[in-house]
Amino acid sequence: MSISTLSKITVPLASGDSASNQGLLMPKLQYRFRVSLQNFGVTTPTTELTKQVVDVTRPTVAFEPIEIPVYNSKAYLAGKHTWSPITINLREDVNNNVQKLVGEQLQKQFDFFEQSSAASGQDYKFTTTIEILDGGNGANTPTTLETFELYGCFVTNANYNELAYANNEPMRVTLEIQYDNAIQTPQGTGIGTAVGRTVNTLITGGGV
Repeated sequence: MSISTLSKITVPLASGDSASNQGLLMPKLQYRFRVSLQNFGVTTPTTELTKQVVDVTRPTVAFEPIEIPVYNSKAYLAGKHTWSPITINLREDVNNNVQKLVGEQLQKQFDFFEQSSAASGQDYKFTTTIEILDGGNGANTPTTLETFELYGCFVTNANYNELAYANNEPMRVTLEIQYDNAIQTPQGTGIGTAVGRTVNTLITGGGV
């Protein structure tokens, strides 16, 4: 098969919808990612966590439907939205770097020794950044294809998982993280990009 025929491995579209030689678009790959946590725990840097991430779930947002009964029918509007927690699996290390940072973060949220809670969210909330990369490394600096910034994060569940004589896999700690809001960058690629909203003839919104 000649290289030129690779452009024909695609889904046929209506005339004018796409260039005939476009072919398939290069997909973003699940294993090319990087996670970083800012203001997590008290020990710096938190890059040890970035190196120990096994997997992470991306954000999920859901809208509560508002039901509008109208004569013989019903209409629905988008109501308040809810961000579902994400889950991060971390591989533990023999130097206890992961354990230390996770323990510090939990202790910021609640002092287990003194049985004392934090005064405000500012005392313990952190930011989570999930980046999708193009595969570059070393001298070939990776390009960030997509970023999710999660704001107002805190740990809702820390699972230290089980031990088993029959299992030779690395130990893991699983974190469930709740957050207040998520923004997708760069601008124009998804959630967080300003769009025009039309109400009758009045347009609201805008931005760069």
